[in-house]
Amino acid sequence: MSKAEARAVWNDIVTRSEAQTAAVARQLASALEPGTTVLLLGELGAGKTAFVRGLAEGLGLDSDQVSSPTFTLIQEYRGRTTLHHADLYRITSDEAEDLGLQELAGPHSIVAIEWAEKLLRPPGKAVMVKIEDLGGDTRRITIQPGSSA
Repeated sequence: MSKAEARAVWNDIVTRSEAQTAAVARQLASALEPGTTVLLLGELGAGKTAFVRGLAEGLGLDSDQVSSPTFTLIQEYRGRTTLHHADLYRITSDEAEDLGLQELAGPHSIVAIEWAEKLLRPPGKAVMVKIEDLGGDTRRITIQPGSSA
């Protein structure tokens, strides 16, 4: 799938299981350029961490190693491409700014940030992913690609 085709289909995707949500993320991962930040928005339990598991798998990483970094703030998964996974749930916007998340995105890495709405200044090379819980296992995923996808 070309990046232009991906732009056309990555809006308002409805998934009916965690596996389908991860599959959307795997597809997105295949189109991400290194240095991109994935900004994840959604209520508690919406499926942000499940989405990151799919990203990891799409980047050739072990998705079983991915867990919510709520208490550690940032986790790193290394492979051909490094995935930095941050969770801003328990911190303030000012504290989020002090984490230096912009420096994590590099020529061999992707950054995924849960609760990205806490960022005062989102990075320039970013893709926004909004996950809405529609009840049960059903989710609506809206992806707004930036300059990287």
